[in-house]
Amino acid sequence: MGSRRAARHRQPPKRVPLILLAVILVLGIALGIAPWERSDWLLENVPAVFGIGILMLTWRRFPLSTISYSLIFAFLVLHEVGAHYTYSKVPYDEWFEALTGRGLNDLFGFERNHYDRFVHFSYGLLLAYPMRELFVRVADAKGFWGYALPFDLTMSSSMVYELIEWTAALIVGSNLGNAYLGSQGDEWDAQKDMSLATLGAAIALTVVFIVHRRLDRDFHREWADSLSVKHKDPLGEVEIEKLQAK
Repeated sequence: MGSRRAARHRQPPKRVPLILLAVILVLGIALGIAPWERSDWLLENVPAVFGIGILMLTWRRFPLSTISYSLIFAFLVLHEVGAHYTYSKVPYDEWFEALTGRGLNDLFGFERNHYDRFVHFSYGLLLAYPMRELFVRVADAKGFWGYALPFDLTMSSSMVYELIEWTAALIVGSNLGNAYLGSQGDEWDAQKDMSLATLGAAIALTVVFIVHRRLDRDFHREWADSLSVKHKDPLGEVEIEKLQAK
């Protein structure tokens, strides 16, 4: 009886993801009423709709933590703002100037619109933890691998997204393609975007590392065990011989 109560207690509140879903849907509809460039808005929202669909389908059987859902929600909000204005035209500089009396670009000496760079950084910062939760709960990643794998997935998925952007830009043509890419004439835009996503993930996972190191009494033992050899026999031809012998 007590274990059932404890298990129930560990379940994340079901109302939170539903509230976050409702808010992001309302926000998406509101920002989709009159976007600056309808075609770009549609293109930008394809991965967002796909991701939300997966979260909805897995919500009952594989609910994430409230922290993960909140981080994903925060990223989607940033993405929807970028999709509404077109990433390279988000007027954050005007917003900052209205609040402080001085433009952010002028304050830091920026020569381009950096909203897209900020969202790429936020991709790593906000989504590395949900990726970690996935690896820990599904792949049973422990110790070192509970940090290395989500870090690697952040970098690789960021690279895949840049390839998707490039492919989509080639398919849809120059005007819409350039708006979707948002490179603003920077030939190293893709590399910088991937680097910022990697930096964001490094910061997020470092924070998680520090918290777990402080709170988990078995942290050092689990870390050492994760790096120990589990199977002494090599794979390759040795593994093939074993399979053939079965």
